[in-house]
Amino acid sequence: MADTLSWPFFEDHHRKLGADLARWAAATLPALVDHHDVDGSCRKLVRALGEAGWLRTVVPAVYGGLTPVFDVRTLCLVRETLAYENGLADFAFAMQGLGTGPITLFGSNELKQMYLPRVAKGEAIAAFALSEPDAGSDVAAMSTMAVPDGADHVRINGLKTWISNGGIADHYVVFVRTNEAPGARGISAFVIDADTPGLTIAERIDVIAPHPLATLKFEDCRVPLARRIGPAGEGFKVAMATLDVFRSTVGAAALGLGRRALDEGLDRAVNRKMFGAALGDLQLTQAGLAEMATGIDAAALLVYRAAWTKDQGAPRVTREAAMAKMFATETAQTVIDRAVQIFGGLGVKKGVKVEELYREIRALRIYEGATEVQKVVIGRELMKAAQTVAVRHAAE
Repeated sequence: MADTLSWPFFEDHHRKLGADLARWAAATLPALVDHHDVDGSCRKLVRALGEAGWLRTVVPAVYGGLTPVFDVRTLCLVRETLAYENGLADFAFAMQGLGTGPITLFGSNELKQMYLPRVAKGEAIAAFALSEPDAGSDVAAMSTMAVPDGADHVRINGLKTWISNGGIADHYVVFVRTNEAPGARGISAFVIDADTPGLTIAERIDVIAPHPLATLKFEDCRVPLARRIGPAGEGFKVAMATLDVFRSTVGAAALGLGRRALDEGLDRAVNRKMFGAALGDLQLTQAGLAEMATGIDAAALLVYRAAWTKDQGAPRVTREAAMAKMFATETAQTVIDRAVQIFGGLGVKKGVKVEELYREIRALRIYEGATEVQKVVIGRELMKAAQTVAVRHAAE
């Protein structure tokens, strides 16, 4: 990663942050993570990240954060560095950002003051509740409904599933149908405290890489209109703008996992003796390592291109972020698979780092838009740009 930090995408404060965080993560994280107690580990991680000041990167400076607005390069650097050390630490950090991103971007000053300072200090755990049993990639198909209840409340009924931090979060940003218009134009976002009557945990979900996930159930859950994030009917806009910021960071997390796999594979290739020589002396091993390293560098260029573009003031980086997320996650999967192959039988033994990485990477190719969805997004953005050019040429 030191080589990456020398690239012109970064400024000196990014380089310092990356180096400081790498030292902190290596010294601190191993003692905080117990994969047999995922909930407890996440609580410890959030608290430690807050106390050390790293969660200030997900909150604006006026509410206790580090920078006036989101600095996406910083978010990416933090996720890459944490993922390199431990996937659960990356998860804990990422959800603090995603679970408050809508409030930061669209929330009222009252909501920002209510929620953001505690997140910055690691005193509250955040969550983002968008997916439903029948509405994952197709957000407009959601059916969780909010209906008016008096002049200043709504009453919410429905299910949200695959919700990260479900069951341990202190608040959820929840997207619900309010029917101002058909489809995506009839969705609104609300921030809902975990102890609100009518909100329960219907199911905890176990996955191959242990993370706190749950299905949320809303039964006549009464929420003040003052907890709405942004205008009525603009929840889809809120969600997409938030993902536009954080989608690049998923690629950065994949980059961290892949970079760790490459380092583990290199160490194994140097130290494993086979046929009277080091495993790395075999040309096939060298070829595999070369492809792994090239993929990692290419992914890093796409991730930090997208982050830099956003930080330069681009209103949207839909295409760039989709490319970064798609390529980095798919590449990391390939790199990690090859690292497991280099380790041979030891690579599938529980407790070996590459086995952990193999389980960690799989979900990143799905959440915040599966690879197939990213291809559709990229294709649509390319077509939109081509049509704009065609219209301009016709006008000339």
